[in-house]
Amino acid sequence: MDLFMLVMTAVALSMDAFAVSLTNGMCYPDAKDKKMSLLAALMFGIFQAVMPIIGYFAGITFTNMLSQYDHWIALVLLCYIGIKMIVESFKQEENTVPHLTVRFIAVQGVATSIDALAVGVGFAAVKVNIWLSAALIGCITFLLAAIAVFIGRKCGVFLRQKAQIAGGIILVLIGIKIFVEHMFG
Repeated sequence: MDLFMLVMTAVALSMDAFAVSLTNGMCYPDAKDKKMSLLAALMFGIFQAVMPIIGYFAGITFTNMLSQYDHWIALVLLCYIGIKMIVESFKQEENTVPHLTVRFIAVQGVATSIDALAVGVGFAAVKVNIWLSAALIGCITFLLAAIAVFIGRKCGVFLRQKAQIAGGIILVLIGIKIFVEHMFG
């Protein structure tokens, strides 16, 4: 696999993390804190980098098992987070603010990087340099997630509560997209 294809793979893998980061930026005032924004982007980058390595070393042995359940895991996690965001948007009082926590970001990171696990298995089959690939995937995801949080912060100011509802819907749709692609694609 040449460098161009590897970069395109990294960009494609980072799109779910980009969408979730955009949503986080819109919905969570904590995302205005530069440390929290960078932490979120870093966690997405780390999860996207680690999952292909795990997939690579799991190799062909677990391919069938992983491919049978990865879409279900992503669907459940993303729908749970999305529905929770929508429900919380209606429960919020005027003075309460939703908080972006490290645990919440970690769950998002796992949910959005499950397809990177399968890509790692594919990398093993075509004998790609997994260390270079994982580093590139992680760096590109970090960069795009950081940009997305910044954009989301700017948009969220205008959208307020509607941003949290829209963000929840986006997460549910990403979960459904992953599920449908794996079931029917």
